[in-house]
Amino acid sequence: MTFLLLNQTFHPDVMATGQYLTDVALRLIERGHQVTVVTGRRAYDQPRTQFPKEEMWRGIRVCRVGSTGFGKGAKWRRAADFASFLALASLRLARLPRPDVVVALTSPPLISLLGAGLARLRRSRFFYWVMDFNPDEAIAAGWLRPNSPAAKVLDWISRVSLRRAHRIIALDRFMRERIVAKGIARAKVLVIPPWSHDTEVTFDAQGRERFRKAHGLDGKFVVMYSGNHSPCHPLDTLLAAAERLKEDKSIVFCFVGGGSEYKRVKRWAAEGKLTQVVCLPYQPLSEVSNSLSAADLQVVVMGDPFIGLVHPCKIYNILNVGAPVLYIGPRVSHISEIVEKAPHELVCLAAQHGEVDKVVKHIQQLSPGVGYAARQPSAAVRSLFSREVVLPKLVAALETG
Repeated sequence: MTFLLLNQTFHPDVMATGQYLTDVALRLIERGHQVTVVTGRRAYDQPRTQFPKEEMWRGIRVCRVGSTGFGKGAKWRRAADFASFLALASLRLARLPRPDVVVALTSPPLISLLGAGLARLRRSRFFYWVMDFNPDEAIAAGWLRPNSPAAKVLDWISRVSLRRAHRIIALDRFMRERIVAKGIARAKVLVIPPWSHDTEVTFDAQGRERFRKAHGLDGKFVVMYSGNHSPCHPLDTLLAAAERLKEDKSIVFCFVGGGSEYKRVKRWAAEGKLTQVVCLPYQPLSEVSNSLSAADLQVVVMGDPFIGLVHPCKIYNILNVGAPVLYIGPRVSHISEIVEKAPHELVCLAAQHGEVDKVVKHIQQLSPGVGYAARQPSAAVRSLFSREVVLPKLVAALETG
């Protein structure tokens, strides 16, 4: 079979959606299929970095299209980058041969309409893999007014993409309910969560020490937030806890990643002269084991309005390195369900937004335990979220429909 995969990011970009799509493409190649990927040339969080326009990578034909590189400093900048990418992607798609299957993700949001339209014209099966549910997410984040013309157009596009999809892949049961509420038949929506990167991300004691030494973390209790910094994952409660604990020099707060809120965190730390706050950029997949292993407490955050709209995939790699987890978010969500079901040997703590005292208490209770030297991922966690367990389910769905 021939597969066409559409998303703004792909290998070697460090964004999570690109990494997951790369896993799918490689598994399809292993199973003897032909795979073409249409993606962006610019690195998602570093638009000045550009990848090769065309290449064959491990048997995958990768077609990268350009876009403006204004970045995320303002809405018009992001809109211009999205629009230019979609326009050039449309031209590139027109020159490709007919695929048997088209798979579209959600970055940028309108790419699903390209996938649905192409599949209809070429009489291909269309799969819509919903990584972020827009425009609902943009409305919840305050980026769009609910009844604005832009919101209405984007909602129409979302509904068209959902209706035309042969199958829809949702990341959790809450996301499936959001999709069904749009008038989509429940049987059409498959719930398949993301997975841990089993071979690339494991607990690495030596990597932990190297990372800690390189960034001045030796002898400290490291509280880490790693991943996308966005309004979907509000960090105010964690930042307030860091402010509260600024006199305790044994505790360091490490923010790793990027996104629209990353600069705000850096500015907040600099203005407050919080020397116990360290901000680092996204780490390449080859270094993620080191960074995740370096933390003594990993923080996962879910904004209250975003249940079923976004899915913090970071939880799976965090569990895979056996790190203690602090979840900050609504009482009921897919993250809270994972925390509740976590095996007893894993340390999983929880607090709601605004419960700064509780977050501080959790950190202080754990902080004497610096130096988890021999973490191992739980067999129960692996059985649920391992790539070798989850990825075959997704590939089988794409192959059989």
